[in-house]
Amino acid sequence: MTRTELNERIVEAKRDKGLSFKALAEAVGRSEVWTTAALLGQMSMGDAEAHAAATALGLDKEAEMLLQECPTKGSLDPSVPIDPLLYRFYEILQVYGTTIKALIHEKCGDGIMSAIDYEMSIERVPDPKGDRIKVTMNGKFLPYRVW
Repeated sequence: MTRTELNERIVEAKRDKGLSFKALAEAVGRSEVWTTAALLGQMSMGDAEAHAAATALGLDKEAEMLLQECPTKGSLDPSVPIDPLLYRFYEILQVYGTTIKALIHEKCGDGIMSAIDYEMSIERVPDPKGDRIKVTMNGKFLPYRVW
């Protein structure tokens, strides 16, 4: 089985069992964002996490073992995404990317935000004009080394 095939099995099992990513995260004992990323092939799970996920989804031992393999990260094509939700994040980066970079450098110096030592949360925020989405990204600042 390939990782792409496993992703399809996971999505199918999740749908068939009526599970949410939040419920799966609770079963695995990790955050909703991290668990979702792992189930979609972007993180590797430990033994206990993979076992809990496989049990919750009714997956076999092969799937459980594949959940523990180190993935090739980055699931999007290198071109501009065409999915409207993904495109909006691309658009945000195009419009605000230089602003984000300038403000991080002004506040912290020359460096980057880690995507390894990193956490993210996604919340639905009720609003009378239409619900909003709040995405919080929290990554360790990594200064460039001077030598």
